[in-house]
Amino acid sequence: MFGVRCQTGEMETGREAVELGETTPRSPSSWSRRKALFVALGGVGAMLAGSGLVVELVDRGVLPGKATLDSLDGSCSVQIPMTNFAPLGPTISGHFSSSARKRDVGYTIAWPPGFHPGDELPLVVMLHGDGGTHKTAIKGMTPAQLLAIVHQEHPSRLNTAVPTAMVTVDGGNGYWHPHRDDDPMGMVVNELIPLCQAKGLGRPERGLGLMGISMGGYGAIAIAEHCPTLARAVAAISPAIWTTFDQAKGVNAGAYTNAQEFDAYNAVTHASALDGIPVQVTSGVDDPFHPGVVAFAKAAPKTTSVMFSSGCHTDSFFVAHESQALAFLTSNF
Repeated sequence: MFGVRCQTGEMETGREAVELGETTPRSPSSWSRRKALFVALGGVGAMLAGSGLVVELVDRGVLPGKATLDSLDGSCSVQIPMTNFAPLGPTISGHFSSSARKRDVGYTIAWPPGFHPGDELPLVVMLHGDGGTHKTAIKGMTPAQLLAIVHQEHPSRLNTAVPTAMVTVDGGNGYWHPHRDDDPMGMVVNELIPLCQAKGLGRPERGLGLMGISMGGYGAIAIAEHCPTLARAVAAISPAIWTTFDQAKGVNAGAYTNAQEFDAYNAVTHASALDGIPVQVTSGVDDPFHPGVVAFAKAAPKTTSVMFSSGCHTDSFFVAHESQALAFLTSNF
């Protein structure tokens, strides 16, 4: 298994293309699934609801009814705050040959308004959810747009405490930890971050944060647990945390190869490694991963803040919390 060295060094920057990014945000989708599940699945939904796996099963196509769930509105609806954007900073997309993942890996780096490639800045590493890529790590907007959100109460300021760059990367569907033939954790720590640091981003004196949604939220926590000196802060939105290997295998057979691998990268049992690291977790009380996040909250040190609110494991919940999660990270740079 490819090991994670938890220390970074410079590497080649790979092949890149500069883009200006979008000037108009994509409209965030508003999903409602929990209530609709019982309408769409009837007895099957009622039978499985207690296990906390229904939404994940439907989203992954294991159970029918995804289209119905996505189109309905109800208890899972979350109000998305109105946002205004400053003129967007530049975006670079490229790819590099990853020794850790044994394949070419795509990535995107976005700069905040008023900054450009070559400027030295703090960095947020944003990890995508299951089935995602570097192009879909942020929900409802692009990385450049997330960095350009204007503070609601102070329109002359950005929502971030300090100007910050962001990188997204292809991590596959292996839950951001090492597997025999694919090590996304090693790729992030030993390849992606050095690539960005060679560009002046996320160097120790500037600050580096880990952020993710769903599987990516779990990944941000897991990387910080195994490399506790890497990041200054961690923000996880609706982290996909399971409490047992059997539960994880029943939903996503590729998440962990075996029970030993699950134990080695169990976010709950390794939570004490986060001691001294500012960590913020936000999750909905109707999220199917709620039991796992509750278990994590009980095990986490005092420097971890876990906030539960209304909502499910939906795009609307993710979009509603992205800007605040980024603001939390930058307040620790």
